[in-house]
Amino acid sequence: MTFKNPAYKESQNPVGTVAELFAGVGGFRVGLARAGWKTVYSNQWEPSTKTQHASDVYVANFGPNGHSNEDIATVERIPADFDLLVGGFPCQDYSVAKSGKSATGLEGKKGVLWWEILRLVMQHNPKYIFLENVDRLLKSPTSQRGRDFAVMLSTLGNAGYVVEWRVVNAGEYGFPQRRIRVFLIATRESVFKGTRDPEDQIFHEGVLARSLRVKANDTGVLEIPIASDPEIVSSQFGKGRKTTPFSNAGFFADGRAWTAKVVSSSRRKQVVLRDVLLQDSDVPPEFWVPDNRIADWKRLKGAKAIDRIHKDSGFTYKYSEGSMAFPDDLSRPSRTILTGEGGGTPSRFKHIIQTEVGYRRLLPVELERLSGFPDGWTNPPSIGGVADAKRAFFIGNALVTGLVDQAGQVLATLPQG
Repeated sequence: MTFKNPAYKESQNPVGTVAELFAGVGGFRVGLARAGWKTVYSNQWEPSTKTQHASDVYVANFGPNGHSNEDIATVERIPADFDLLVGGFPCQDYSVAKSGKSATGLEGKKGVLWWEILRLVMQHNPKYIFLENVDRLLKSPTSQRGRDFAVMLSTLGNAGYVVEWRVVNAGEYGFPQRRIRVFLIATRESVFKGTRDPEDQIFHEGVLARSLRVKANDTGVLEIPIASDPEIVSSQFGKGRKTTPFSNAGFFADGRAWTAKVVSSSRRKQVVLRDVLLQDSDVPPEFWVPDNRIADWKRLKGAKAIDRIHKDSGFTYKYSEGSMAFPDDLSRPSRTILTGEGGGTPSRFKHIIQTEVGYRRLLPVELERLSGFPDGWTNPPSIGGVADAKRAFFIGNALVTGLVDQAGQVLATLPQG
């Protein structure tokens, strides 16, 4: 039987209220609603574009109440009371250094986003914060490995929060996509009831430890001191390091971080790519790959080594790529869906599958299923038709809603008063 995600249903007796930033098409809202939370405010704004496609889809699915389609920098205050602040925001440069000719720190065009989140956190002082980002956040920038994440921890600590984090591969928790992201959950000191024992928090008692079970990877727990002054963190943390000190799980409190390498111990039944597919008879003709284009797809998926010249230094170097599966393995979760998944042009990074009929691309509804959205979510009837490539773009920017559901269920057991 084909796997489908449940329809969206707003909680009638909510366990708590949510403000959703960088909302996209509502992945946090969909997941948290399944866990009993009610979203009372949302903000989605895409810079440098006149038509706000994601915001339009959001409103079509949830309605306009409480929704804001404006630059977050212009949101002076969230016009609602809420318990939980959530969002998946772009990973840029979080340095507090002022911008120079070649710097992109606090005043950088996109580097300000963390500071906008922090501004709203400090204004509203929510009980809980739940953020999602690419796992690269733990090791950026290359010049000071781990500095950006250390700045986030330092500033959240100054704002009165304890923090836990985890790098999660959704495919290791039974979901049909191998999407890897870092989750950060912060709890206000005044409502935090757990112990400050880092091993308890990382392995057993933390929200992420309870919702996405793990076991230790026999590497122990490493302590990482972090200065309370974010300017000192920005200028000094990670200097001279070739690797980040942050492993894939950790806990932060009282100016100190503890980190450990963990592996999934999930017992959830595994859903794989084959489970979400439509019947061949339901696939539109344009998604089937013509015989004369299969060689192009195969070539792009193959290994290669190309001589390139650095544009500034003139230095010649070898650019290499390993081979990728051709076609994609139906018996495993899919690879991470990227924003460029849509369109019929052959690509190294798009999915291509083989069925009894032949080779084809994935349909938008299959992409929705891989990320935990209800069928047709990115093409609501009231909009009048969203392009397939745009629907794929939405999902490429979205999170796996089932992971949010699981974390939301544990958050719902924590103090809300």
